[in-house]
Amino acid sequence: MLVSLSASHRTTSFDALERLSAVGDAVGARLLAAHDSIRGAVVLSTCNRFEAYFELDEAGPYAPVLPAMDSVMEELAAASALPYRDLRTSVDFRAGNGVAHHLFSVASGLESVAVGEDEIAGQVRRAYERSRADGLTTPGLESLFQRASEASRAVRNAARVGEAGRSLVRLALELASSRIADWSTARVVLVGTGRFAAASVAALRARGAEDIVVHSVSDEGRGERFATQHELGWVEASGFAAELARADVVVTCTTTSGAYPVSAELLSRDVANGYRLVIDLGMPRNVDPAVAELPGVELLDLETIRAHAALDEFAEVDEARQIVASAAQRHATDRRVREVSPTVTAMRDALQVVVDEEVARAQGRGDTDGERAARHLGGVLLHRLIGQAHRLAAAGDGDTWALAARIVFDLGDESTTGNRPE
Repeated sequence: MLVSLSASHRTTSFDALERLSAVGDAVGARLLAAHDSIRGAVVLSTCNRFEAYFELDEAGPYAPVLPAMDSVMEELAAASALPYRDLRTSVDFRAGNGVAHHLFSVASGLESVAVGEDEIAGQVRRAYERSRADGLTTPGLESLFQRASEASRAVRNAARVGEAGRSLVRLALELASSRIADWSTARVVLVGTGRFAAASVAALRARGAEDIVVHSVSDEGRGERFATQHELGWVEASGFAAELARADVVVTCTTTSGAYPVSAELLSRDVANGYRLVIDLGMPRNVDPAVAELPGVELLDLETIRAHAALDEFAEVDEARQIVASAAQRHATDRRVREVSPTVTAMRDALQVVVDEEVARAQGRGDTDGERAARHLGGVLLHRLIGQAHRLAAAGDGDTWALAARIVFDLGDESTTGNRPE
């Protein structure tokens, strides 16, 4: 059984999301071990959502789900230092095909702050790949995330949401553009060297920014390598404060936890530079919230950005949602068919035994016509029974077919996995 827990900008406070993002996707192994019924886990952690996807044993109809998810939330509460009760009220729970529908919507950018953003598909893919590399996935989760990538591509290609959509970085710069008269003359300091930083450079240049320098909080040569790759200037730790003093715009997007990379004290060393815009795209926060109180400094953070983001902004969104719904339905159908596969295999083996016995009798009599008739009848019956199994399973009646097959072919209880309600 597939289940998920999700906390996003739509349902969870910014402070709670910030704490969960500090936990990150490294918590996957810990959540997998939270309850004996959990067979696999994939954790997706981004700046505006924290989600965990699980596959559980199906020893009984929904029996292990609530205890397992309670155990998971206890682990999350401990890891994030969030009160358990607050976490429970902030997290959405889904089971069955609702999990697929939600993940496909997320991967397609339909649940993002900026609807149609193009970074989220890559984040979903990388979350799955990390979990798979760590040995945390199951065939069911692998199928789920592979289908999510397919749904995302279908939305991008057919509905043009990705083409029309704005990434979170572009949305932030669009909001900032009302504050910056001429990006070509603005001095920009970029803090961070990851994928988000690369997207920020592209978005800044698209706005016309030319004077951009980069600073790496962790250093280790990353700042210089990033600067060389993107043809930027770079700033060592010793010159960081001086560059901040010269900056018109500061953009932060680093995942470094601990002390704020940009503190109020650091920015307050020079208040004579006039207006300064600070865009904090980090999660957890990269900029001390007290910066907003400094004279001449305006802070634009994720909480502010998401408050200005229009929901369902594009005409293509309805088409995209239909594509997602269809993909989720196909996934449900395929999953139901797979669930009766053990019974189909056992039935085929049992029927083959009967056919082989009849063929042997015909051969003993030298009856070649009887031998051919037995093989033909066995093939026809098997084809019709498997076709019926797949049709009933797709319609959600796989349990009915599996029970009948167990009785007719005397298969016993251990050879079948029927459908659970979704």
